[in-house]
Amino acid sequence: MADVIIRKIDSKRDRKAFVELPFRLYADDPNWVAPLKSEALGLITPEKNGWYSHARAQLFLAEQYGRAVGRISAHIDTLALTLDPSLGFGPGVGQWGLMDAEREEVFTALLAAAEQWLREQGMTRALGPISQSIWEEPGLLIDGYDHPPTVMMGHAKPEYRGWIERAGYAPVKTLYTYELDITQKFPPIVQRIIQSGERNPRIHVREVDKSKFEEEAAIILHILNDAWSDNWGFVPLTPPEIKDVGVKLKPIVFNDLIRIAELDGKPVAFMITLPDLNEPLKPLKGSLLPFGWAKLLLWLRRPQVRTMRVPLMGVVKELQSSRMASQLAFMMIEYIRLASVTRYGASRGEIGWILEDNQGMRSIAETIQSRVNKTYQIYERGI
Repeated sequence: MADVIIRKIDSKRDRKAFVELPFRLYADDPNWVAPLKSEALGLITPEKNGWYSHARAQLFLAEQYGRAVGRISAHIDTLALTLDPSLGFGPGVGQWGLMDAEREEVFTALLAAAEQWLREQGMTRALGPISQSIWEEPGLLIDGYDHPPTVMMGHAKPEYRGWIERAGYAPVKTLYTYELDITQKFPPIVQRIIQSGERNPRIHVREVDKSKFEEEAAIILHILNDAWSDNWGFVPLTPPEIKDVGVKLKPIVFNDLIRIAELDGKPVAFMITLPDLNEPLKPLKGSLLPFGWAKLLLWLRRPQVRTMRVPLMGVVKELQSSRMASQLAFMMIEYIRLASVTRYGASRGEIGWILEDNQGMRSIAETIQSRVNKTYQIYERGI
């Protein structure tokens, strides 16, 4: 691999080169959606990303003749190190992600550098790709290259799978997204379950109130931490991260697309749905200049989209595996489906990601006649 140099980076100029590399590598891929460069830079800049309050990372660039030809991030989440190993992380587990390269030998050299850094930090096992927080873009796309990802989901080149597996990594967890036609009513059995819930005076499903953003976010976070705490890969969100997420997502939060279900007046379930921001972002090609900002602001006033994405849904532990949990889920899905179609012009929904062994959520997705449209893989290897 003549003349290829792998080096650690931390300067503003190098981070810019890190962000810009995929724009060249995916230039001919019609299904890649360019992120806003400012957002991408923020994610890898410690002072702009609350995740770094409990994590550390080292970015690497591969260069040949002064031109970037590959990139990778090695990172350690100190909260993940404290988790039960049965949940995916735990002591000695580091991660890598944000990986792109022109060719396999460049990737192999980058991966070796990332693993060496992790070893120097005392890590004995590596998971990847996770870019960078588990709440951002976990996993490598291994099926579903033929259509663009929705907001907050990743895309990748098909050849990356072979590169990772030939480097000695084995699959540890599979993630799915499901898609469905939301212009169609759900099957009769689902409609009966919803109608039964509507007759139950103990159940109340309400919209969130965006004017009380922090209060509503706290309710959802409380349910999330309870509902997801036993899930593989779950790392609790910290206050700095919650603040960052609020700033980023507030513009695409709409009252009728986020629901909280209450049982006997107590919040017990939630469902977050986001209009697919990737639809207006795709033609902007990563920049808000010269007129992209105006187009995006106009779209945000009342988005009209083809796709709605459900990134998060949860039911408190005490109700999980019960008929009530499914009933609340179906009710929230139906109310948001109707709002999505009638108020936002949406015709397609996407649910996920969903863990391969989350039978409850997979069963709900399949009962409303959705199908897997993208598959992501997380890999592991001892280092």
